[in-house]
Amino acid sequence: MASKQLQIDIVSDVMCPWCIVGYRRLELALSQFDDLDVTLKWHPFELNPTMGPEGQHLGEHIAEKYGSTPEQSAQNRQRLTQMGADLGFEFKFSDSSRIYNTLLAHQLLYWAAGSGKQTELKLALFTSYFTEQENPDDIEVLVEAATGVGLDADEARAILTDKRYEKAVKEEEQLWINRGIQAVPAIVFNQQYLVSGAQEPATIAELIAKLTADAA
Repeated sequence: MASKQLQIDIVSDVMCPWCIVGYRRLELALSQFDDLDVTLKWHPFELNPTMGPEGQHLGEHIAEKYGSTPEQSAQNRQRLTQMGADLGFEFKFSDSSRIYNTLLAHQLLYWAAGSGKQTELKLALFTSYFTEQENPDDIEVLVEAATGVGLDADEARAILTDKRYEKAVKEEEQLWINRGIQAVPAIVFNQQYLVSGAQEPATIAELIAKLTADAA
């Protein structure tokens, strides 16, 4: 039997905890199908495009942006930590956790797509930030993530230093904003069906079943 084709585009940010939760739930949904030929591509979205290189304390940022109290913020982090554990991902929030800009990280991911390493790198960057508490706006942190998935260190450092993909990344970000994407994760199936947020695996699987049945 021929495999069924499924194109998945994920608009996300390395800084977004719901993006790794959403991806892990997507994986669970996809695992229910054994006849899918999936093409997956990640697309850039900056939650904090004006953030300076020093970043900002996570608690302060959440309070400023969403009006959350320290107690609410702690509860949300605890909830995410448990969700991550249930999905096999380790969140290690701490009192010193910080938010950073991710434009450089998106440039690295844009470059990695050409080597077929984009998903591996994206997952490595999620781990680097959320589990290891590394700064994704630091070139050496990004180079280490790149080499960890088999990409060339010198080339990674060069593209981050000369920022040759910055314009292309910003244009792609704007393209998705123009298409109505205002929050992430945003998962688009077959360039038509949008799933917003980190939906449950059953919800995603139901949509995939419908799409593949329609195609058949």
